[in-house]
Amino acid sequence: MSTESPSQPQWAEEPLGAGEEMSYVYALGRGGEPALREAVARLAGVDGRALRLVESAGLAAVVSSVPSGAFGEQGLRTQLEDMARLETIARSHHAVVDAAFARTTVLPMRLATVYLDDVRVAGMLAAQRDRFLQLLDRLDGHVELGMKVYADAGAVTPTETEAVAVAVAESPGRAYLQRRRAQRRGTQDLYRAAAGVAEEAVRVAEGLSRARVVHRPQQGGLAPARGENIANEAYLVPAGEVGRFMSALDASADATPGVRVEVTGPWAPYSFATVTEEDRYGTEEGAGR
Repeated sequence: MSTESPSQPQWAEEPLGAGEEMSYVYALGRGGEPALREAVARLAGVDGRALRLVESAGLAAVVSSVPSGAFGEQGLRTQLEDMARLETIARSHHAVVDAAFARTTVLPMRLATVYLDDVRVAGMLAAQRDRFLQLLDRLDGHVELGMKVYADAGAVTPTETEAVAVAVAESPGRAYLQRRRAQRRGTQDLYRAAAGVAEEAVRVAEGLSRARVVHRPQQGGLAPARGENIANEAYLVPAGEVGRFMSALDASADATPGVRVEVTGPWAPYSFATVTEEDRYGTEEGAGR
């Protein structure tokens, strides 16, 4: 079992027996913290499994046992392709992380981070002790807030001049072409305006946050909101600045028809658990939170 990338799913190098179990890791915290131990005692993990702490090198991992048949490489791949099952796992995972983070600082692990056993988990903690402790220090007193910018062409109507031009068109064919031109001009103007709003929103957000991560815009089923998601970012914000951050971002698109800025959170800092200060402007896969 490799432990070089603990934020990614980990699988056994050789198949386990069908009845054996693996260690599913939800989050990492400092060892010996009563608040973390209390959180673990009150919660259950994926499929209602009991939680426990695996401690090593001054760190503690929140862990539950999961069956190898379902969470080994092939079984996990099958589960993650089932949207209903994926949602169930994700809800359980996030519930554990959020409840632990409400009591103390933790590093959220990515969904379905699985190790062969607790010995491998302890080895991962020891191998990356300094890095994890630095991340915990960095996240103390901070939360994650999401910022999304949407462009909604359906919310924009043609200008009065364009409407008149369509009305006096000499033929249905010409009227159609007039409408298409008006739509294209309106869409182009909308996206230029949305780009400007996004630039201003980033400027405002950076002034009120410690770090920024750029996620890919959400599309398809991951973008249930109205309009096209053109910016999808996460910010590490001091807990005491959450209200100010939300108010400032909410106001940034008020005067721009068809453009909407949405702030989500506060969350446990998923986007910053494995991103260094130097990487804060890099692009990461978004979870859609």
